[in-house]
Amino acid sequence: MSEYRPPLEDIEFTLHHVADLPAVAKLDGFQHLDPDTVSGILSEAGRFFSEVIAPLNRIGDQQGSVLDENGQVRTPDGFKEAYRKFVEAGWAGAHIPEEYGGGGLPYTVGIVLQEMFKSANMAFSLCPLLTQAAIEALIQHGSEEQRELYLEKLVTGEWAGTMCLTEPHAGSDVGALSTKAVRQDDGTYRITGTKIFITWGDQDLTENIIHLVLARTPGAAPGTKGISMFVVPKYLVNPDGTLGERNDIKIVSLEHKLGIHASPTCVVSFGDSGEGAVGYLIGEEQSGMRYMFTMMNSARIGVGVEGLAITERVYQQSVAYALERVQGREVGAPPTQSTPIVRHPDVRRMLMTMRAYREALRGLLYLTARYLDEERHADTPEERKQAGEMVALLTPITKAWSTDVGVEMASLGIQVHGGVGYIEETGAAQHYRDVRIAPIYEGTNGIQAIDLVMRKLPMGGGEVVERLIAQIDETAAELRQSPALEDFAACLDDGVEAVSEAVDILLSRLQGSPNDALAGATPFLRLFGTVIGGWLLGKAALAAQRQLAAGSGDSPFLEAKIATARFYGEQILPSALGLVDSVKATSEVLFAIPDADLAR
Repeated sequence: MSEYRPPLEDIEFTLHHVADLPAVAKLDGFQHLDPDTVSGILSEAGRFFSEVIAPLNRIGDQQGSVLDENGQVRTPDGFKEAYRKFVEAGWAGAHIPEEYGGGGLPYTVGIVLQEMFKSANMAFSLCPLLTQAAIEALIQHGSEEQRELYLEKLVTGEWAGTMCLTEPHAGSDVGALSTKAVRQDDGTYRITGTKIFITWGDQDLTENIIHLVLARTPGAAPGTKGISMFVVPKYLVNPDGTLGERNDIKIVSLEHKLGIHASPTCVVSFGDSGEGAVGYLIGEEQSGMRYMFTMMNSARIGVGVEGLAITERVYQQSVAYALERVQGREVGAPPTQSTPIVRHPDVRRMLMTMRAYREALRGLLYLTARYLDEERHADTPEERKQAGEMVALLTPITKAWSTDVGVEMASLGIQVHGGVGYIEETGAAQHYRDVRIAPIYEGTNGIQAIDLVMRKLPMGGGEVVERLIAQIDETAAELRQSPALEDFAACLDDGVEAVSEAVDILLSRLQGSPNDALAGATPFLRLFGTVIGGWLLGKAALAAQRQLAAGSGDSPFLEAKIATARFYGEQILPSALGLVDSVKATSEVLFAIPDADLAR
């Protein structure tokens, strides 16, 4: 497995010219954020993740986390020491507000730290990801007492957090959960039930784990309306912040998974030994579903980063292999001369596909992060509202399109390696196995497509999606003014037309034939993501042209930016046009075969 090298040049270019970090630096609370400061932070973070975290990726895959005879999860060799260094360096809470003990960086920078961590070691990175989701929920919905008791050590990373949602009989249907929470005379609750698929549900890295658990109180409404959310610590926390007795929480087993072996995926039982595990209500009873989405939306963006992170990692490894692997000969070479496979057009096509997608995904994720910062810090309520609408619209695309692409690029990475890619020793197979969970995490990608079509497209009567399409149009118009990018602009124009046509179809179907709208949801998400990716590569190409014209920047790097956009326009954007017919198709053929005959 090749070493991980943080792509700092491309990261900083995307931050400045696609995500518009200078605009983020003008937001309230971020005025101290000058380019040199950001560069220094990212350089040090890159060094840390590449030198301390990345070397554990292979070890974690081979050893995995295990459940010992005492019911305690043990992580692979080196993880405890690396996690301690992670906490001491302050990376855990770098983008959490300073008032809660964090570093006060914007999320636009924080998402870069997530990318580097996940590229270095996806399985390891999942622990802080869930902790950050728990922090978001407590900041927005917890009581002052809960924030004072739990946040400081969650923010530093001394304690970890989890999301305990899924149950064996319910799966993605959270409203079907049966975990119970019974109020006690002292105001606490007793929690009983079993949760499955709990990522990092136990570990030996932190002295405490703060589980956020969804449960139903007696007499609560059925379905999602009756769900409440509770803090259920592994060890009870005394009023002075010291740890008390062990809570009634048992790790029943660890799942045996395709990948991310170092990440312990737990079956967790609450209240097996007595009256129930002690839990503390967050907010109000029967508001847990609303609170859960605070965690879920944060985690969904974080999972989207996994698609980018693995794409980056497999691209680096594939390029390194293609440069050194000599096989066959390129067209025109002497018969006795062998050629590195990087010179073969089909291998080059695969490498350029990875390169183009990684830059498109990076642009999408950083842009979404910028909107999230604006939602929280923009000057006026209207600016915050509009930014929040963009976050809502882009989140399902960010999560689903990024992770679908990540799986495809990991598969392509194996293909570049040929037969040895299928052999575990190269490490190419691990990337594929690890990232395959990402399209399932935090609501499967089919659910993301449903959310996009059923909830996000109709926002503001369709005005929000039209606002995004107008931004893409503006970039296309600018691209048409550049002779070198006219062909790319034409491809982007076709993509915008396809998105607009698909949006009109889906919005009309939502009124009278929602099943037909649902049938086209997944191809529409892919269509929209592909076009957004083209838009952001177009913005990058324009910025590169401006720098070249001004004689600033690294010319080969900037010229490669333009070439990558052109490749995306010629090879990837046209694939979006064919998806319009899939969006147009109705649900009739999906159900043309009777249920009982599907197995025949």
